[in-house]
Amino acid sequence: MARPGGGSGLGRTAKRSPTRKKDPLARLRAICLALPEAQERISHGEPTWFAGRGKAFAMLDDHHHGAPHLSVWLPAGLGAQEALIESDPKRYFRPPYVGSCGWVGVVLDTGPDWSVVAWLVEQAYRLVARRRLVAKLEPEDRTRG
Repeated sequence: MARPGGGSGLGRTAKRSPTRKKDPLARLRAICLALPEAQERISHGEPTWFAGRGKAFAMLDDHHHGAPHLSVWLPAGLGAQEALIESDPKRYFRPPYVGSCGWVGVVLDTGPDWSVVAWLVEQAYRLVARRRLVAKLEPEDRTRG
């Protein structure tokens, strides 16, 4: 889990546009769909991204059930949820329903560091994607952190 704060890990950058800069959903969508064979489908009434035809690696929460913020929910590795929430409880939270399975919520409508969001999304993808898809990503830099 080393990242928040250092290097993007994706090795590619989404083109900046005035719309994407202002629209958190457009920015999140660009990050998710840049991953190999990522697919977007509506699940539980919200945009959700899947690794190929496999598991979900990102779910949008647009004030679902009265939540106070726009966020993305991501599966996280062992201990990552707790570490992120402890590091910045205004930015990270334990989402309902999937939080007990280790997923972490990332608040998007209060000016997040998008390079950190991109890194967290990639880590979630690596966690659930099949090996064939993960192999299409650039190797992780294990010297960071």
